Amino acid sequence: MEMHHFARRTAGFTAVLATGALLLASGCSNDDDDKDKNAASSMTTTSMAMEHSEEHTAGAAEETKIATQGGEIVVSDEILAKYKAAGGPNGPLGAPEEAVETGPDDGKYQDFAGGTIYWRQDGGPHIVWGEIREAWEDEGGANGKLGYPTTDEKDIAGGKQSDFTGGTITWVDGQTTVTPKA
Repeated sequence: MEMHHFARRTAGFTAVLATGALLLASGCSNDDDDKDKNAASSMTTTSMAMEHSEEHTAGAAEETKIATQGGEIVVSDEILAKYKAAGGPNGPLGAPEEAVETGPDDGKYQDFAGGTIYWRQDGGPHIVWGEIREAWEDEGGANGKLGYPTTDEKDIAGGKQSDFTGGTITWVDGQTTVTPKA
């Protein structure tokens, strides 16, 4: 009789442990999956984080913190406005890669997975990406003879074009051409 009572207690205890383990496993399995999700699915989480973390204090700078695999990264002010206009984390720029950095002549820039937003007070924020960005960086970027972008990339016959304070870069039929101002 004592053995039968012990077996029932052990079975009950084992059932409680098994149920607890199942609950923990089902609650934790998403954590492991989240770590392995690709950038596209993490953009939805980033977008939600962006929507819920904005500060709207009168007279204060607008900013948001965006959750990335490397931690939260702040996007703010004119760069944030441009980022939102381009679709935010769900747009072609994707998630930020690092905090805003200071450029020459009191400019600022912030790198994103799909491109960079450059801002200079007298020129506003502009996006530089793709082959045009590579060519511009090869020419020294904002520190080079082309300087800061003055337009976003625009469509031209057969390709794209971006204008800079010191010239133009075009990408037509797979060929990139840098044309400094005379």
